Amino acid sequence: MKQFFKFMFASMVGTFITIMSASIISMIIFFAMLGSFVSSASESGPGKVTKVENNSILQLTLNKPITDRTSENPFENFDFNAMESQNGLGLDKILRSIEKAKTDDKIKGIYLDLSYIPAGMATLEELRAALIDFKKSKKWIISYSEVYTQGSYYIASAADKIYVNPAGIVEHRGLASELMFFKNALEKLDVEMQIIRHGKFKSAVEPYMLEKMSDANREQYQLILNTAWSSMIKEVSKSRNISVEKLNSLADNMTIQDAKIAQEEGLVDELYYKDELLLEIRNRLEIGENDDINSISLAKYAKTLKKKKKSSNKDALKNQIAIIYAAGEINSGKSKGNSMGSETISRAIRDARLDSNVKAIVLRVNSPGGSALASDIMWREVVLAKKAKPVIVSMGDVAASGGYYIACAADKIVADEKTITGSIGVFGVVPNAQGLMNNKLGITFDRVQTNEHAGMMTIFKPLTAEEKDIIQIGVEKIYDDFISKVAEGRGMTKAQVDSIGQGRVWMGLDALNIGLVDEIGGMDKAIEIAQEHANLESYELVSYPKLKDPFEELIEELSMNIETRILNKALGKEQKYYNKLQSITQKSGIMARMAFDIDIH
Repeated sequence: MKQFFKFMFASMVGTFITIMSASIISMIIFFAMLGSFVSSASESGPGKVTKVENNSILQLTLNKPITDRTSENPFENFDFNAMESQNGLGLDKILRSIEKAKTDDKIKGIYLDLSYIPAGMATLEELRAALIDFKKSKKWIISYSEVYTQGSYYIASAADKIYVNPAGIVEHRGLASELMFFKNALEKLDVEMQIIRHGKFKSAVEPYMLEKMSDANREQYQLILNTAWSSMIKEVSKSRNISVEKLNSLADNMTIQDAKIAQEEGLVDELYYKDELLLEIRNRLEIGENDDINSISLAKYAKTLKKKKKSSNKDALKNQIAIIYAAGEINSGKSKGNSMGSETISRAIRDARLDSNVKAIVLRVNSPGGSALASDIMWREVVLAKKAKPVIVSMGDVAASGGYYIACAADKIVADEKTITGSIGVFGVVPNAQGLMNNKLGITFDRVQTNEHAGMMTIFKPLTAEEKDIIQIGVEKIYDDFISKVAEGRGMTKAQVDSIGQGRVWMGLDALNIGLVDEIGGMDKAIEIAQEHANLESYELVSYPKLKDPFEELIEELSMNIETRILNKALGKEQKYYNKLQSITQKSGIMARMAFDIDIH
């Protein structure tokens, strides 16, 4: 007994010490982050105004993920090694900063400091369009990099001059995309993914049932890549005065092997080391060889932005256009992290509808879809809002499946050329892990139930043929409801929607031709249309959902699973493959979700 109490008290003391240590570490982290926040705030807060010097250049270094909306939370993506936030600017503030610089007499030009740009195709398109618009001011844009990926070169091609390090690289090989298939891995684990779907193109489930792409999936992939590549090189051709035929030939033959060849073929203008680039900038600013260059980063310049108004008329305050950001995979409940919650977005739409100052709504959709039920809940709020005031959808990188579901009821839909949209289809997935548990782990299950199908949705037994039929009926009903709502919203027949539905994915340009979208353009185009529909001469932009209090988000950050943080650090860009693997056993129920994600590298 004495030994028992000895070990018991030792355990209690150890537990107490562990808890105290964890608490102290958490407090240290908290105050370090708080100190970083206060320090950051003091640089741009009351009494401290970001100053733009005369004869300055605006430096754009786009090396952080670009979301649609800038986060105001300094604790988001906090780097515990550097003890500072790694937040990048959202597309909203980047575009506004470029627009402001266009008429800012203190800004003489833009310097693009480019490498890899972690952004989707439509985001790149909107950035490039903003740079082209900036050039109407007759100010200059130059670009420099040691390595141009195809995405960063697409942005750089908007510049007056493109420079690259003499030992640098310019990638030019065309677009490719690949899918990861889990069928064989699941078989080895004795896990069966029981799939019920409608639509031959609804290929979100193919990785669980095939070893390669189906012919239908390959067809839609090829069309998407061809459309995206054609759009890209058409713009590059125009800017660089190189024929489309030559650009394709250079890619087919992998001609661009080094920086010198890139210069000879006209893709870049000069091969510069950094000191030569700085001399070029000084010459453009007409300053001496040893004079300091007045350069302001995009992040600092964004702090000089004020609320955007079309006029100083006080009536503009009562004439608001609400921008509602609906981004991420669709789930029920509240929005969390990178997912869009039906409760959060529905409330945002409802708040904008009921606010008498809001005269029009721009719904910014950037989502591959998700829960069919959650999509329907948000669709209903769009329908109600449309009855009260104009609702215009602006599509980002992707607005597909459930993302298109919530968009289809709007008065107008605006998409970028390279927006991925459509994917009008439905599927259900019920994992069967009985083999894994029985054969691999030696775990068995037994059950009792009151009715024949009471235990139908368990993952520890296979569905019967009758149960599969029951789920198939549910999938068919939801698909029929989906195409009915699209038909109503788009002024088409159900048969027409079905012919371009079946889960098929389209690019923005193709979606325009088949009637899924109304206009090609970005957020500014959607706002312009909203202004016209609401007959507004002046207006103020307001954003929804309201941003969380930074300290509330801090608690969420501190409670993030430590494994996730380690993976974020260790895997970097490749974490997306881990996430796909992790999601295999988490997919359950009826989904309206796009099949894949496409990035330009």
